Amino acid sequence: MAEVTLRDVARAAGCSVATVSRVLAGTRPVGAETARAVRVAADQLGYRPNEVARALRSRSTGTVGLVLPQITNPFFPSLVRELEHALHAAGRAVLLADCDDDPATEATRIAALLDRRVDALLLIPVDERRSRDAVAAAAARVPLVLLDRGCGPGVADSVAVDNAAGMALVLDHLAATGRRRPCFVGAAGTASAAVERHAAYAAGAAALDPAAPRRTVLGDFSVEWGRAAVDRIWPARPDAVVCANDLIAAGALQRLRQLGADVPGEVAVTGFDDVPLAGLADPALTTVRQPVPELAAEAARLLAHRPAAAPIPGPRRPVRTVRLAPELVVRGSSAPAAGASDPHPTP
Repeated sequence: MAEVTLRDVARAAGCSVATVSRVLAGTRPVGAETARAVRVAADQLGYRPNEVARALRSRSTGTVGLVLPQITNPFFPSLVRELEHALHAAGRAVLLADCDDDPATEATRIAALLDRRVDALLLIPVDERRSRDAVAAAAARVPLVLLDRGCGPGVADSVAVDNAAGMALVLDHLAATGRRRPCFVGAAGTASAAVERHAAYAAGAAALDPAAPRRTVLGDFSVEWGRAAVDRIWPARPDAVVCANDLIAAGALQRLRQLGADVPGEVAVTGFDDVPLAGLADPALTTVRQPVPELAAEAARLLAHRPAAAPIPGPRRPVRTVRLAPELVVRGSSAPAAGASDPHPTP
C-alpha cells in the first residue's frame, strides 16, 4: 500500500494541507469542527506521521541514547525497563548501547549515538576516571544524566542511590544481630559505586571491630569473584561477609555451602541492589534495595529540565546531584547469631 500523506488527509477532510499540519502537530488553534474532520480523516486513512521528516523540520529526533557498562549485570535490565517506561511517557524513544565494561568501547558508543543525533544521553559510566573525558565532551553537546555511578564533580547531572546510607543499614543490622567480625568483598577499580560502598564499609565497620576495615578483598562485580573470594577469607572465619553487590553475594553463598559453612548460623552474608536472584538464593539474601522506579523517574525529570547544551565557551547551568534513599531487605542469609536479635527486621 502507498503511504498516506498529509495531502491525502487534506483531500478527505476538505481543507488545506497547512490546516491538516496544524491540527496534527497542535502548533496553532483550529476550529473544533475542522479539527474533528481532520482527525477522523487521518484515522480512517490510517495516516502515520513521517518521523524522519518531522525530525528534520524540528531538529529533534525524539530519542535518548542509553549507554550501559554490561547488560548481563541483572541490576541493569530492571533499570532499563523503568527508564523506557518513563521516557516513553514523555514521548521519547530509547536507543540502547552496551560497552562491555570497556571505557574505549564506551567512548565509541557515545560517539555513535551522537552521530545519530540523539536529543539526550543517559549513561552508567564504566569508570569514574577513565570515562570522564568522553562523558564531559558529550555533556557539552546534549543534555546528559549519569545514573547509578558518577564521573567526579561538575561533569554532568547525576542520580544514584546513597551508597553510604545503604552500607550503614547493613552494618547496623549486623551489629544488632550480634555479628562482630565482618569482612568485605568488593570490586576493584574506580567505578564510583564500588569505591563508595568500600569506603562506607571501611568507615563504619570499625565500630564492630577495629580490625574489620582491613578485612577486605577486591575483585569485580561477578558471581565468580564471590566464589573465589570466599577461598581467601574463610580461613579467618569471619562471622559476616558483606558483599558490594548481589552477584558477589550469590557466589559467596554458593561457595560457603560447598565448604560446609552454616549460613546464617555460622556466618551471615549480605548483598547490595536486590536483583531478582537475591530472593531466589538459598538462603534468601539480605540486601540493600535500590529504588529503581525512582531512579528512572528522577533521571527523566533531570533530562527534561536540562536545556540543550550551550555552545562552547557559553555558560552552562550548574550540575545537579541527586541521591535517593535505599532500603534494607532482611532475609534468611543474616538471621541473628546465637543470643542476638534484630530489633528492626524487614519482612
